[in-house]
Amino acid sequence: MPFLTTPLKGLQIFEPKVFGDKRGYFFESYNQETFREAGIATTFVQDNQAASSHGVLRGMHLQQGDKAQAKLVRVLSGEVFDVTVDMRPDSPTYRQWYGIALSGENHRQLFVPRGFIHGYLVTSDHAVFAYKCDNFYAPEAEQGYRYDDPAFGIEWPEIDGEYTVADRDLRWPLLT
Repeated sequence: MPFLTTPLKGLQIFEPKVFGDKRGYFFESYNQETFREAGIATTFVQDNQAASSHGVLRGMHLQQGDKAQAKLVRVLSGEVFDVTVDMRPDSPTYRQWYGIALSGENHRQLFVPRGFIHGYLVTSDHAVFAYKCDNFYAPEAEQGYRYDDPAFGIEWPEIDGEYTVADRDLRWPLLT
């Protein structure tokens, strides 16, 4: 199977088989049967895409309640350091974080189950980030926490210069 497990229950890395030749490459970025065989029976209803420059940090967000979202995230070009935190109170990995480099070159994707906050930092000059969601965007259900919340202890990569963070993301509360 093209899936790798992570220390956080339900959070999985998908490594598609890439076929390359002198013309370039081809891979299946999503196949419902492949994902179902791996225990991911999610039906995606919305695709999103964002372009950002070096040092942009987006996050940390989730949607709550019946508007919660599972996501399948990937980078089309460039590179990001992608981070999730398990916010499921009944989970043995509650409040633990996981980070991974996703890039247009490594083609890795991360399946983020419902109940995880999510964000990423652009580590290349420019990145195009795409993701599938299993529920529609609902701003009234959105929740977030500061990316630098000491309760999580996320080890963001150091970059030249400052992070560029939206004012809205800087206003999210600390967990404690």
